[in-house]
Parts: sequence; structure tokens; C-alpha cells
Amino acid sequence: MLRWIPLFKLVAIIQLALLARRHLNALTPHERRRMAALARSAPRLTAAERRELRELALKLEPGAFAGAAANHLSPLPLPKTLRRAIGLGLTASSLRSR
Repeated sequence: MLRWIPLFKLVAIIQLALLARRHLNALTPHERRRMAALARSAPRLTAAERRELRELALKLEPGAFAGAAANHLSPLPLPKTLRRAIGLGLTASSLRSR
């Protein structure tokens, strides 16, 4: 199967996987296991479990991940103002209020 993926796409996939790993390492092993368990039972979560999942997700810095991923996949470097804007998408207070 890898024969059919062009090299630049394969490199992009590897870079994104490494970037995701860097963000996942922000969690302890216990937190990663707990987040996986919560995500697997997402449709049946209580309000407290949804809040816990959101708080764990915030530790992953989803805005920073999105900005870094966009910057990696873009053929040209993204302007710093755009990277900052992407990084400001989710804040702890905005997710807690939901």
C-alpha cells in the first residue's frame, strides 16, 4: 500500500503523527487512558464526564495543534498572525461555559 502514496504525502503523514504525539505527551499515561475511555463511550457520557473530557482535551492545546498542522501542510509558511488566530480558537473558559 505504501508504494502508492507519493513521498511528500508520506512525509506529511509522519510529520502530523509526530506533532500529535508531541501534544499527547502533555497528558500523563493515566490521563491518556482516561481520555481514550471517555472518548470510546462518548454518546453515553454524563455531564461530569463530558466536562472531564473537555478539560483533558484542553491540555492537548487543540488550537496550537491545528495551527501547527496547518503550517506543516501548507505549501507556504502561514503568517504569524494567522497562526496566532488559529491557536486562539479554543480557550479553557469558552469550553467550560458550554
